[in-house]
Amino acid sequence: MIYRFAEFELDLAKVELRAAGRAVSLEPQVFALLALLVGNGERMVSRGEITEKVWDGRIVSEAALASRVKSARQALGDDGRSQRFIRTVHGQGYRFVAETRVARAAASHSAPESLDPGVQRERTARPSLAVLPFRFVGDAERYAALASALPDELIADLARLQWLFITARGSSFRLRADAADFAEIGRLLGVRYCLSGTVEVSGKQLVVLVELVDTADGGVVWADRFAGRVDEVHAMREEIRSQVLVALEIRIPLHEAALARLAPVENLDAWSAYHLGLHHLYRFNRVDNAAAASLFERAVALDPDLARAHAGLSFVHFQTAFMRYDDDVAKATATARRHSERAVELDPLDPFVNFTMGRTYWLEGDLDTGQSWLERATRLSPNYAQGIYACAWTETLAGRTREGREHVDLAMRLSPLDPLYYAMQATRAFTHMAVGEDAEAALWAERGARSPGAHVLIAMVAAAAHALHGDRERAAFWARNVRERRPALTRDDFIRAFPAKLDPMRTRVLAALAEVGF
Repeated sequence: MIYRFAEFELDLAKVELRAAGRAVSLEPQVFALLALLVGNGERMVSRGEITEKVWDGRIVSEAALASRVKSARQALGDDGRSQRFIRTVHGQGYRFVAETRVARAAASHSAPESLDPGVQRERTARPSLAVLPFRFVGDAERYAALASALPDELIADLARLQWLFITARGSSFRLRADAADFAEIGRLLGVRYCLSGTVEVSGKQLVVLVELVDTADGGVVWADRFAGRVDEVHAMREEIRSQVLVALEIRIPLHEAALARLAPVENLDAWSAYHLGLHHLYRFNRVDNAAAASLFERAVALDPDLARAHAGLSFVHFQTAFMRYDDDVAKATATARRHSERAVELDPLDPFVNFTMGRTYWLEGDLDTGQSWLERATRLSPNYAQGIYACAWTETLAGRTREGREHVDLAMRLSPLDPLYYAMQATRAFTHMAVGEDAEAALWAERGARSPGAHVLIAMVAAAAHALHGDRERAAFWARNVRERRPALTRDDFIRAFPAKLDPMRTRVLAALAEVGF
């Protein structure tokens, strides 16, 4: 993702700030602070949240925080007086105030602040969507059928997602989006979202525009443009189906979480509480993990049969064990398994449910059993990026490096905005470490560790990768970073988290970690 504001670009994938196209040198903590503020421009970011995200919860002085803010301002040509980009909310935190655009998605936005706070939305048990027939533009009538064929295929694919209610084709295809009144469509079909689009053929060029709209206010939640040659229509069909499925898996939960934040806590229903829990879950720190646990527990109390809420609780306890937030790892592992088993009882066909079950076996080093559940998740939803990434992680540690690399590359292509993208980059690094490609391993590990939100174990991967590559300076840098964040971490903790079966790889990584003092 690239954020653009004034003459600047903040490139999260490359971990780079550019001014008029030229890279601006930033320390990793300053970049992480700037990414945190820019990515949350709709709100103030508290000092506590900055400490949790940038310093991984370590106690830091006010002077240290002020120094990083000053460095970020200097990089932008800003200062504490003008506050053109970063505004201080005295005694509370900071807010990024410049107008920002996201470069990846055309017309993509999720703007909960634009909602009228007086409007009370009628919430159903789960998000609901109608896929409308697309509009055809052009003279090549033999391609006009695409305007119905594409949404028809999307309905069939989306109907397999158990968490999303899809209106049947017989109802949604009676409505056309040429001059759509989305509020009226939402009322007639009883849906919260509409997916519409345009198919345009001009000469040999084919362009498909797709748009996801919130029927409550007509706001665009997500949009994208696909272009290619008419004779490549079948390849484009697959790309469009894949990208739409991935986008809905990410965009609808994010939008639901944004809407849930507008509601008083006491009014949250089970599904809203679940989505708000997801908002905290992927941040991988103690504070947010505890907040996610509380929200998932609330969802289960309101609806004991909500499978995804139990799966969310499984993920929470998996994270507790994986990150060693608690000394009783065995208890956290057992609790994660128990919630996954309950989720499977309730909805065995949900990919997220199967994904969380598979990850519980990682905690016991049982990669084979874990892989069987993860493969089931991706069979149920072939474009489920997190499931594909998890398969790649398991395959790589089990010694199947080629398959692991293919799958992690696919996951990154499918979900370039994924909250676990840094973990995908670290997995790519592992695929290189396994076969002695140490320069490439160091490159990918560095990218992952420098990405905003990357947890401390990713920094440990970077320390090992640089040590293997012979870059003692970078290896020492990331080793210091690990010790500052979690002084008690050891090589044994690393191997428990990443139980590599391939002995040469395991031996090399342990030796590299020993070299930097672990």
